Amino acid sequence: MGFKDKRRTGLRSFALMLAWVISAVLMVPTVAWAKEPTPSKSVTDMAASAKSAILMDADSGTVIYEKNSNAALPPASITKIMTMLLVMEAIDEGRLKLTDKVQTSEYAASMGGSQIFLEPGEEMTVEEMLKGVALASGNDASVALAEKLGGSEQQFVAMMNEKAEQLGMKNTKFANCNGLPAEGHVSSARDIAIMSRELLKYEGITKYTGLYQDYLRKSSPKPFWLVNTNKLVRFYNGADGLKTGFTSEAKFCLSATARRNNMRLIAVVMGEPNTKTRNAEVSHLFDYAFAQYTNIPIYKKGDSIGTLSVEKGKIDKIPLTAKHSYSVLLKKGDAGKGIRHELVLDPAVKAPVEIGQPIGKLVVYRGADILTEFPVESPLAVSRAGWWTLLRRATGQLFLSD
Repeated sequence: MGFKDKRRTGLRSFALMLAWVISAVLMVPTVAWAKEPTPSKSVTDMAASAKSAILMDADSGTVIYEKNSNAALPPASITKIMTMLLVMEAIDEGRLKLTDKVQTSEYAASMGGSQIFLEPGEEMTVEEMLKGVALASGNDASVALAEKLGGSEQQFVAMMNEKAEQLGMKNTKFANCNGLPAEGHVSSARDIAIMSRELLKYEGITKYTGLYQDYLRKSSPKPFWLVNTNKLVRFYNGADGLKTGFTSEAKFCLSATARRNNMRLIAVVMGEPNTKTRNAEVSHLFDYAFAQYTNIPIYKKGDSIGTLSVEKGKIDKIPLTAKHSYSVLLKKGDAGKGIRHELVLDPAVKAPVEIGQPIGKLVVYRGADILTEFPVESPLAVSRAGWWTLLRRATGQLFLSD
């Protein structure tokens, strides 16, 4: 074979090898070679600066994200969520009215830190005091309300701790009603989310926590301008509460809530370095959940959900209605497939029955799997029926039977 033939053969071999390599490259899946898109901020680092954080769906109580959520930390003024909860509960039960007058004691007026500058002996309505707590984080207004409802701040704090125990807040101990630094005064992100969720069941609260600004003593010579310490209510779409907090020990804290369409979220961050970071991280948490999740409604507030039979009760049947909205949280695109629910009541409820007594549960399924369970409580107190009522009821059933 001559030189030219050898060269031609070599070139042909090289060309064949090059073609094989190019073919092999082209056969590799395109995605393996494509440039990866820049990842969006991961949910795992959305609260990177917080000592503790949690993101929760308010309706179902589903936790979407958490970080050190059970750590017991100083909660600063987020404490006032429990103060507002007890006030709203008392209003709901008729023990307190928004128009009731609250007189400021010397002790309440002596509170430092955030305040609405109450004078000893000054009177305001419960509603005005509530605005002072919700918007301006007034330590003085918190104590004045505590004294109105509990008789003293000490007694009111006992009520706060009792309520915390009822709600299953395992890492919380209150020493005062406003969050000023005190030994042993602690809570956790999870516990704060729990009490925030409970407060939001009183829908009227966002009328105050969602305001950006308002006035107290508007018609007086010394009007006081209230500006919400939670700037998200102005700058984040759907935000309408709940409560900020800061002390040098607690750093910057926030329990925030936002609602869009049928979904309400609660985000709690504790121990943030500054307000800018605090608000940014809460906004990231909200953005993630609103983009990724949706709520499937089971019942709306006020819907009929069933009837409870009460054995030997003065009332033998109690109509049950949804005390608040019931829903389940699902990933978008996965919504509503195979969802069903069942009301499971205790089989033999006997009088007397107390208001709020557990009587069963609402169970939500996907196929055969339980997604969530909601406790159901008696909306009424039912006393035991007298013998004459029971006799008439029994004879009536006798004549109606086949």
